[in-house]
Amino acid sequence: MYAVIKSGGKQYRVAEGDVLRVEKLNAEAGETVKFDEVLLVADGDKVEVGAPRVKGGSVSAEVLTQGRDRKVEIVKFKRRKDYQRHHGHRQPYTEVRITGIKAG
Repeated sequence: MYAVIKSGGKQYRVAEGDVLRVEKLNAEAGETVKFDEVLLVADGDKVEVGAPRVKGGSVSAEVLTQGRDRKVEIVKFKRRKDYQRHHGHRQPYTEVRITGIKAG
């Protein structure tokens, strides 16, 4: 059984037991979170597609860690013009383990 959920403006295909990184959620490590934006639920040959969401569908997950991704370097440079800009960014994330999928 698997589902397609939407979180942080992105879509993820998840199955029970999967560990994935999503955009930062306001939850501490060890807490349980619930994803209500379920777009599709499939169990073998039985597929339920939402329009736009599956009615009554939800995916529960346990928060493992909060962290920050690797640094992305942004460099702007123009030769012979004395122009240089350097900037770095680390995107925060939440790592979750899927514990249950409920169809509508």
